[in-house]
Amino acid sequence: MKILDRYILTTFVKTFFPLFVIIMFILLLQTIWLFISELAGKDLDFSVILKFLTFATPRLIPMVLPLTILLTSIMIFGNFAENYEFAAMKSSGISLQRAMRTLSVFIFFVGIGAFLFSNTVIPSSEKRFINLRKNIVKVKPAMVITPNQFNDLGDINIKVAEKYGDNDEFLRDVIIHKKAARPGNFTVIKAVGGELKGNINSDLITLALNDGNYYKEVQQNSPQKRNRLPFVKTHFKKYVLNIDLSSLDNVDMDEQQYSKGYNMLNVNELKDQIDTISIEVNKNVKNMTVEIDRMIGFEGLNKNIKIIDSLSKTSNDTLHVKDHFNTLKKIQIYQIASSTVDGVLRKLNSTQKNLSFKKRALNKYEMSLHDKYALGISCILLFFVGAPLGAIIRKGGLGLPIVIGVVLFLTYHFIGIFAKNSAEEGGIPPYVGSWLSTCIIFPLSIFLTYRATTDQGIFNMDTFIQPIKNFFAKRSSKSKK
Repeated sequence: MKILDRYILTTFVKTFFPLFVIIMFILLLQTIWLFISELAGKDLDFSVILKFLTFATPRLIPMVLPLTILLTSIMIFGNFAENYEFAAMKSSGISLQRAMRTLSVFIFFVGIGAFLFSNTVIPSSEKRFINLRKNIVKVKPAMVITPNQFNDLGDINIKVAEKYGDNDEFLRDVIIHKKAARPGNFTVIKAVGGELKGNINSDLITLALNDGNYYKEVQQNSPQKRNRLPFVKTHFKKYVLNIDLSSLDNVDMDEQQYSKGYNMLNVNELKDQIDTISIEVNKNVKNMTVEIDRMIGFEGLNKNIKIIDSLSKTSNDTLHVKDHFNTLKKIQIYQIASSTVDGVLRKLNSTQKNLSFKKRALNKYEMSLHDKYALGISCILLFFVGAPLGAIIRKGGLGLPIVIGVVLFLTYHFIGIFAKNSAEEGGIPPYVGSWLSTCIIFPLSIFLTYRATTDQGIFNMDTFIQPIKNFFAKRSSKSKK
């Protein structure tokens, strides 16, 4: 390696790593602030908090690494231009492309490393991070009750409108869903207020409810009785629930229960999961079609296709079908038709909700797959945006380059967020949501690199001003004549 290449690479690396650590520290503080409610008041060991921060760090790399490359490129090449080092290089016959060659190779390997990191380390750390959060929640479940949302507490799901009192032991507007062996919410308890009572040395938490209603659906074995939808409803002035939390005392912080999230899988696992969900979606659509055909008797209609064709040729109802039934039979026919239509509509609505959920999940998995490739490409492209931009503005340090770099990255980042949100809802294809921001900066990197290597500014103002000057010069010369 030549002295010039070593000097440029060393200067870049010396700026890159401190800036990387600073940005990572800032975003890590933001992560702590986001999850402070899960950590505060849980009496956690320092080792658990250290694990939390360690597992949360890799998930920040897709934001920290591209931003660091962009800012470092602008700062370093801005310093070279400001201190006339580029002028000295050009006087020695060294062009900007030659000066960027070593760093281009370095950034290329950084991009490959970013892909490998996102394919191996990030899924593993994300899996541990999610499971650690779930396990932390179990440490003190009485503190998990967050107002205005359902909270899993022992064998119940509880939602409260407000907590108040010295220790937040009093609850207002309580809704409880009791868990059962069969899936579904069959027991619901609503109360105006309640109070949590517990003992430090006890595994039981007592929940005393005041002035409410107890509702329970009764499961019948007979289909006729089941169609009547029997239930039990009771009003109470006071109702006491004892919640056993003994199974939650000894929580293993290293327990791994969740492993199927779209952020927890590598490329091969994502491809397998995408194929699995796609097969399920196609199977559900096929089953829905078969079920609706069976409900409306489509197969029976196909057997009489010749009769239907002959009937379609006549303009009038020559058979007078409705004249063959009395009023009671007509009412029964209309009721059967109405119930069939209702059944078909319910089937369509339930299938549509299920397919919508699965398609959103499928979009997330596909975007996660493309994001792993887009991360490495974006690192390379942002270098070819930052390096020529620094050479053009000819300003280094922590002032103007930081402002320009942050504005560019925020624009790039927000475009990516909006595109992914749209792709998740099905507005655009998932691969477009992952690659849109990268595709936008690609022509920008070509434009800036071309302008910098040809010693031009970002915009040549003479191109716009000179025609205006020529216009007024011609008008003034004509007026003088």
